[in-house]
Amino acid sequence: MDTRAIFGADAPVVGMVHLPPLPGAPRYDRDGGRDALHEAARRDAERLAEGGVDAVMVENFGDAPFYPDDVPKATVAELTTLARTVREAADLPVGVNVLRNDGPAAVAVAAAADADFVRVNVHVGARVTDQGVIEGKAHETARRRERLDADVRVLADVDVKHSAPLGAGDYEAESLAESAERGLADGVVVSGARTGLATPLDAVEDAVERRDALGLDAPVFVGSGVTAETVGDLLAVADGVIVGTALKAGGETTNPVSVGRVEELVAAADAVR
Repeated sequence: MDTRAIFGADAPVVGMVHLPPLPGAPRYDRDGGRDALHEAARRDAERLAEGGVDAVMVENFGDAPFYPDDVPKATVAELTTLARTVREAADLPVGVNVLRNDGPAAVAVAAAADADFVRVNVHVGARVTDQGVIEGKAHETARRRERLDADVRVLADVDVKHSAPLGAGDYEAESLAESAERGLADGVVVSGARTGLATPLDAVEDAVERRDALGLDAPVFVGSGVTAETVGDLLAVADGVIVGTALKAGGETTNPVSVGRVEELVAAADAVR
């Protein structure tokens, strides 16, 4: 996968639009309603674009507790309209992540909203999570993309955060190879243990070394804990970063995006790319 062709940049910085709870979720704000959802999505997308990110990704972050792997049709509908709002607010490549692990729905949302890529947390294999055991559905995600004739790239997590492998053995090596080769993922994502926690540099280096040793054409993205202080070291190894918490006011994941924090991190990234 050519990151410049998809993201318009080498070593792209992807900024997160963390959506508030959607209709049907336990903490949905009935008083604010759908107008408030679109206002929040538009605000964060505009601020990310103003701060200089290369792409944005929208996800239903506020919907906890999450459905394991098959979100309701209403969630798919809401996400589609919100992804379209993000697309209109930021003239940038747009990604979609449907939590906890509905890859086929993410592809459908991306196709309908004219988005460019999706993130799938468990693409192959199986993980133990707070939603129970989640099994990868690469077979469904790949076929959904084919049936919809969607020009959508798939980024698949390796050793995804908030989970543990179901089986023993060298899971990261196996997952990276299986995701890109048999799962037909276009790129892989390496993350820390939880949202906002740093991704160890040695884990990124190991993923890149394994990718190269296998001869795979799959860029390696860092998927959590990236900051203005660490982005330079990470991009010296990785092919891109996905950033959420560090771009929010006060460094709090649920706060609005801060243009100043975005500009600071992008400037640090530009220094090494």
